[in-house]
Amino acid sequence: MNSAHALIEKLVDKNLTIGAVESFTGGLFGKTLTDVPGSSKAFKGSLVTYSDESKVNILGIPEEFIKENGVVSYETCQQMAIKGQKLLNVDICVAFTGNAGPDVCQDGTAVGEVYMSIVYKGQAWPIPLKLEMTREELRKYCVETAISAISSII
Repeated sequence: MNSAHALIEKLVDKNLTIGAVESFTGGLFGKTLTDVPGSSKAFKGSLVTYSDESKVNILGIPEEFIKENGVVSYETCQQMAIKGQKLLNVDICVAFTGNAGPDVCQDGTAVGEVYMSIVYKGQAWPIPLKLEMTREELRKYCVETAISAISSII
């Protein structure tokens, strides 16, 4: 049994729902969970808010907040998770923002700088990482890291 399967089983056993707000992962978290048969019993959806504009228009994060904190920051990631939890109406929401490369962002964010935030029961768990990997390795690693973290939290 892989980690996604184990997480879905645990969520179903505990009658919990989960959703995600994804940026650099581009829907990979949602895909990973929905690859598990029966995932619809726990997984409600994923919002892919790749651009700053979608974070403002879909999630309702103020543009000024993103400018002040940076799009690749724990603060923005936490807001993504909080807003996603409400929009998706889930018990647990995980958010991902970061720079998977290949270039340094306009704001100077280095390749490999990523933030994840898990929101559950009124608490937020930050997962900041700085990794040197290929774009695809980084995306997969972060999805697996989030799945493991969620499994340990619940």
